Amino acid sequence: MRLVGLAFQVYLSNRIGAAGIGLLYLIMSVSGFAATFAISGARFAAMRLVSEELGAGNSGGARATVRRSLAYAGAFGTAAAVLLFTFSDFIGCTLIGDGRTVLSLRLLGLSLPFLSMGAVLSGYFMAVCRVIKSAAGQMFEQAVRIGVIVALFAVVPLDDVEIACAAVILGNVAGEFFSFFFELILYLFDRKKYLTGRRSGRRITSRLLKIAMPLALSAYARTALSTAENLLVPKGLKRAGATSEQALADYGRIQGMVFPIITFPAAFFVSLAELLIPQLTHAQVAGRKKEISVSVSRILRLCFMFSLFVAGILVLCAQALGQTIYHDLDVGRYICAFAFLMPVTYLDTVTDGMLKGLGEQMYSMRVNIADSVLSVLLVWLLIPRLAVPGYIMILYAVELFNFALSIRRLTKITRVDFQPGRAMLSLLSVTGAVSGAQLLHRFFWPGLTGTWEIVFHILFTGLLYITLLFSTGALSDADTAWLYAAAGRKGGRI
Repeated sequence: MRLVGLAFQVYLSNRIGAAGIGLLYLIMSVSGFAATFAISGARFAAMRLVSEELGAGNSGGARATVRRSLAYAGAFGTAAAVLLFTFSDFIGCTLIGDGRTVLSLRLLGLSLPFLSMGAVLSGYFMAVCRVIKSAAGQMFEQAVRIGVIVALFAVVPLDDVEIACAAVILGNVAGEFFSFFFELILYLFDRKKYLTGRRSGRRITSRLLKIAMPLALSAYARTALSTAENLLVPKGLKRAGATSEQALADYGRIQGMVFPIITFPAAFFVSLAELLIPQLTHAQVAGRKKEISVSVSRILRLCFMFSLFVAGILVLCAQALGQTIYHDLDVGRYICAFAFLMPVTYLDTVTDGMLKGLGEQMYSMRVNIADSVLSVLLVWLLIPRLAVPGYIMILYAVELFNFALSIRRLTKITRVDFQPGRAMLSLLSVTGAVSGAQLLHRFFWPGLTGTWEIVFHILFTGLLYITLLFSTGALSDADTAWLYAAAGRKGGRI
């Protein structure tokens, strides 16, 4: 799915250009806040409560949880749609500062009730570890979205950025609408087969609100700040001397072209972090502290090894990726600039997932709010003075800040065995692998360019890296066996 999404992102970039992508991402920034209000903590609350009810052997309570969560999410989704439609002119013309976004914002509201209720069903499937059904819903949504957008692009004038962005949003609306009903059908069959208990859960509504509302309020603050940051970036670039179109293009290159590439390899560990939430919840309820410690330590170690490999490939192939995928040398330069941030980004993602699984979601939200406040301040102060280099510095500073606070909390609530010796061996192994692959390319196949150069570096760097990890002892057979078991786990112990 991530590969298809990346390919489609390239398709969009080539059809509507960097400035069009920049405008689309400003619309999606507002969409992020609208979606946060629509969901209002329902997905995580449903996931947590279903896990608790099933952990207590009460399938009837799990069924009641889904029913109440759908009602909660439907109410907030409808309210979000009404508010977005009502204030679309003000948001588009005043806050974003571009009237071409108003039509897209109005269309966007149509998807919010289905998005919020679909999030509840996704949370349920994650809680019961039948993720293939959640994934099927996401794949169906993606297929509908891409199909509708491609069909609309065949008939709308793509030189009109307003209409092109509206076509993309309309595709998103269709995807959310049809995927919700697809997941609802899957849930009804799943409920009939698995949730056969008659005993209802205790205080479902109050427990739901107790989890969802504080989470929602924190999410509102964080997403509002994040939206403000995204809206301020193009304005700051214009204050630094860029034209309106150039500011949108630079913003679009970083957010809509560079980040989909550099975060694409994280798909596996992002999914694993999601799976760890209900698994860690089960282990915590059962009091299996040692298993939690072992699993947390191991996933951090494996994620660090993987992120080093990704960083090495991005450094080696930055220019080839930018030129081959987007035919844009600036994209290649930005990929190289962000490559060294990847270990921190990937580790922060899995750390955040594990904190949520251990009941620390409110702490994570506080950290994210602090992160966003810092981002807004730095964007306001630095980008008008330093332009794009200032934005790159801000992203590094904020990511390091967030990860430092998150990992500090994780080490307080569970024992984390960092094993610095193995971390150093991993760093030496990736350095050796990158250097070895580069030498092979230079002396034996110097004529390889473009796609073949990227494939060569991924294959040979990966092969050398795995060999060095095993030979140095940084990676053990037990690590790979655990990772395989965790990735394929259908329930029970982690």
